[in-house]
Amino acid sequence: MARNPRRDLLAGLTVAVVALPLALGFGVSSGLGAAAGLATAVVAGTLAALFGGSDLQVSGPTGAMTVVLVPIVAEHGPNGVLTVGLLAGVIVIGLALARAGRTMVYLPASVVEGFTLGIALVIGLQQVPNALGVAKPEGDRVLVVTWRALVEFARAPHWTALAVALGVAALMLVGARLRPAVPFSLVAVAAATGAAQLLGLDAATIGALPAGLPAPSLDFVDVSALGGLIAPAFAVAALAALESLLSAQVADGMTVGQRHDPDRELFGQGLANLAAPLFGGVPATGAIARTAVNVRTGATSRLAALTHALVLAVIVFAAAPLVSKIPLAALAGVLLATAVRMVEVGSLRAMAKATRSDAAVLTLTAAATLALDLVYAVVIGFAVAGALALRAVARQARLDQVDLRADLPGEHDAEEHALLDEHIVAYRIDGPLFFAAAHRFLLELSGVADVRVVILRMSRVTTVDATGALVLKDAVEKLNRRGIAVMTSGIRPGQRQALASVGALDLLRFEGREYATTPEAVAGARGHLRGAGILTAPAAREAGTALPESTR
Repeated sequence: MARNPRRDLLAGLTVAVVALPLALGFGVSSGLGAAAGLATAVVAGTLAALFGGSDLQVSGPTGAMTVVLVPIVAEHGPNGVLTVGLLAGVIVIGLALARAGRTMVYLPASVVEGFTLGIALVIGLQQVPNALGVAKPEGDRVLVVTWRALVEFARAPHWTALAVALGVAALMLVGARLRPAVPFSLVAVAAATGAAQLLGLDAATIGALPAGLPAPSLDFVDVSALGGLIAPAFAVAALAALESLLSAQVADGMTVGQRHDPDRELFGQGLANLAAPLFGGVPATGAIARTAVNVRTGATSRLAALTHALVLAVIVFAAAPLVSKIPLAALAGVLLATAVRMVEVGSLRAMAKATRSDAAVLTLTAAATLALDLVYAVVIGFAVAGALALRAVARQARLDQVDLRADLPGEHDAEEHALLDEHIVAYRIDGPLFFAAAHRFLLELSGVADVRVVILRMSRVTTVDATGALVLKDAVEKLNRRGIAVMTSGIRPGQRQALASVGALDLLRFEGREYATTPEAVAGARGHLRGAGILTAPAAREAGTALPESTR
């Protein structure tokens, strides 16, 4: 993409206009105040743009991070959040140095969609107290806080605050459909602020930011208290990495020729999170909505994201008194609209219709996000998706009885065919022989009817792990104890190590019972039957030539 400084400056200005109410709102929602949101947007936005791995990424405070910070503030206070931000920055830099960014490709789409839906629900519910004009009830669980706010509102309704919040949200949603290029978030907030000043609305009714936007305290917790912040720091770091890489992927998908460096992106986000707390900011991530605005308005380089941060810095120093007049109800409306716009109904519908497993993972991840926290939700969603994927793969493993006649070397009369059919049975193993499918395989193979020889055709086995090798060994031992000889054919070189490590390969080679091809194994089985006195007449002809893979 060709560099165009003029377009970058215009895109940066547009993103700043969109980011201003979001930064204020997310700062308030986090519990550290509007100034913390602006500080994060300026400091983290600058460092991530300079050192990150995406030319078009815009970073700052986000709703997803706010969801994680609320319980931290409730338990450890604002100083705990600042300390968690520093620790998270160190962890994210460690992830970058470990080149963990490339593992993002393994996250299932159903987990991402469920995660996004859950975040949208939490962000929307977090705005209920400010939208209703009631003081935020105590508690760190969003469902509990929302219920208490509704009860308080029912006792003493504040219809003005609710009207402001819903009016701002409606103007943003309708305006975005009619004129997508217009920053209706700023228009709506400005209109609500002007109306509040003209009508002289009571700040207690619609909420108000602190005058002058004072910066949060820069005190950090004592070293003795660090132990209790390690787990929250890992949660914040995991979310910062996850959301930033998701946002960078969105930017790549909206452009032609742009590809981010995931490990460099993590490094930039780690630096941003190290620095933001030093200026009173909250932990930051790549912001999907602001990044999308940046791309749509024609950004071509990092200059756009830097311009966005610079414009917000000017606002912090030059327009703080004006910003402090914005009603909290208006910011609640901005975030309500943001939550609604996060939900892509078409994507959710497509994911739900794809498979029942995808629908289950999406629903579970969204519910876990709402009931627990974001990191647990992703871990649970990923674990369930992995378990369902393993089940699907395990179901591909099959043990099928096959006809011997196509693999009989030489010519045979009807009597010998009957004897062979009576005493020899051949099975072909298809798919993976691993822990998720091995025990079903053991039950099927151990239940073989009374015969003298079992031939296992293994050329179609895709993989063998230690569990599969042990189960195969156990099944062969059980058959041998019943007096049934086991012949094998087509064992691949890559599977021999797993079989040898548990002693299964030696057992399969017992008395030379491993063969390269199925016809050779059949010939060995016939020799075994002749040695037992069941077959008395030698075969008229036996093929000795090499056979293709399909016969193994």
